[in-house]
Amino acid sequence: MESRLRVQGHPIQPMLVTFPFGLFVSATVFDLADVAGGPAFLGEVGYWTAVAALVAAALATVAGMVDLWDVRAGRTHRTAITFNLVNAAMAALFLLTCLIRAHAPQRGATGVQVATELLALAVGSVGVWLGARLMRQFDRGRAAEPSGFESLPDIPGATVEITRPRA
Repeated sequence: MESRLRVQGHPIQPMLVTFPFGLFVSATVFDLADVAGGPAFLGEVGYWTAVAALVAAALATVAGMVDLWDVRAGRTHRTAITFNLVNAAMAALFLLTCLIRAHAPQRGATGVQVATELLALAVGSVGVWLGARLMRQFDRGRAAEPSGFESLPDIPGATVEITRPRA
């Protein structure tokens, strides 16, 4: 599997999927603090953090769909489709809680909404596992790339020279 969307030779989609998951976790933490009796503004922060996560999830989904276009049928294709569906399910659960809270005056969370968010994070954890599995399948198909100090001189336009310390 070779990604069409790349920055400096690295695929974009694996970088993008970390943002929504981290924001969803943060939104849940804010909502838990709100439900546990914290200041009311924590519910508002949790709501807007979840909205930001949904925007980031949409961008990651677009990148994932572009990458999925070139995946040949087989185990990697099935894993990629399952990965995208699981992440979409997580985002759909958070979207549901955001839509319910959108018209509330303080946009604070309720216990049921926090439980839904925790369920969404559990679903998202499966997505993280599938993403790691997908990357392992992807890495098996690639040739070994140089790593460490040996690969640094090959970077075009490098402005910093790194040398090994003398023994």
